[in-house]
Amino acid sequence: MATKKEIEEIKDAISDDEKKKSKSKKEEKSLELTDLPGIGPAALSKLENAGVYDMMGLAVMSPASLSDAAGVSGAVARKAIQAARNILELGFSDGMEFAKKRSNVLHITTGSKSLDELLGGRGIESKAITEAFGAYGSGKTQLGLSLAVNAQLPIEQGGAGGKSVYIDTEGTFRPERINQISDGIGANPEMVLKNILVARAFNSDHQILLLEKIGEMIKAGEPIRLIVIDSLTAHFRAEFAGRGQLADRQQKLNRYMHELMKIAETYNLAVYVTNQVMANPAQLFGDPTSPIGGNIVGHASTFRLYLRRAKQGSRVAKLIDSPNLPDGEAVYFVTNQGIKDKL
Repeated sequence: MATKKEIEEIKDAISDDEKKKSKSKKEEKSLELTDLPGIGPAALSKLENAGVYDMMGLAVMSPASLSDAAGVSGAVARKAIQAARNILELGFSDGMEFAKKRSNVLHITTGSKSLDELLGGRGIESKAITEAFGAYGSGKTQLGLSLAVNAQLPIEQGGAGGKSVYIDTEGTFRPERINQISDGIGANPEMVLKNILVARAFNSDHQILLLEKIGEMIKAGEPIRLIVIDSLTAHFRAEFAGRGQLADRQQKLNRYMHELMKIAETYNLAVYVTNQVMANPAQLFGDPTSPIGGNIVGHASTFRLYLRRAKQGSRVAKLIDSPNLPDGEAVYFVTNQGIKDKL
């Protein structure tokens, strides 16, 4: 049996080893793209123009796409991608290691305890896409505005301690509404508005371009913790009309959703999107309401909420899909102070 002195020596050795590993990881994080083989200043400039700013962005590229974007040969592109993947350790890991990686997931309260409980107890989470669909007046936009405000709260108060990006495709963003919600949580309305970066998207291409701009802002030092897109499908639905253009619309929407997920994972931020609905004429019984985007949006969204009006001015949120939560419903109210449990 080992003596007390030997046990202490083993503990010290393990502690030193953990410190070395921690130091090694910090050194890896400080590495720049130009530290990769074949990526010089000229290639770096081209990559930034293509929207690639960090090691993760390069590591998930294909050799062909990196070759085109950076103007390097296929062999150099393969070496650079492999080096980036080795640094980031993008291979398999056991469940415990994966759990550690998810320990930095942030949560943003909706303002309603009932709705937070439906979403796991703490609101929407980062590294995930939360989709809310429902008819007009169901509270989709109001939830998005409340989240844009609450994201600025300190972490211990149910926020993420950062800024919000609001991509407005339907002209629904209202500063005066932000002021009301800010007053409801005791925040300075002017400071809250300054911490919400708003852009009006006028078509689907503009909407995609704005997503690329988010990476640039984060690279410039903006502490963005939430992206709100209201609504996700409005432009895609208007520009690709009829069954003849359905495949093109879905393909473009699919690329957009995957880019959203990549941004959420890469920068540890939350994504909340609203979605329009249609009435399914083939539905003879039950609720005929169906979200736009079909299985493309359904599979890409981490959490799906169906919002609808209910009695006495209340709203009901039904959790349709989640990787870890049971289906359920929550009742909430849209008040002057935002999303609340009671009027």
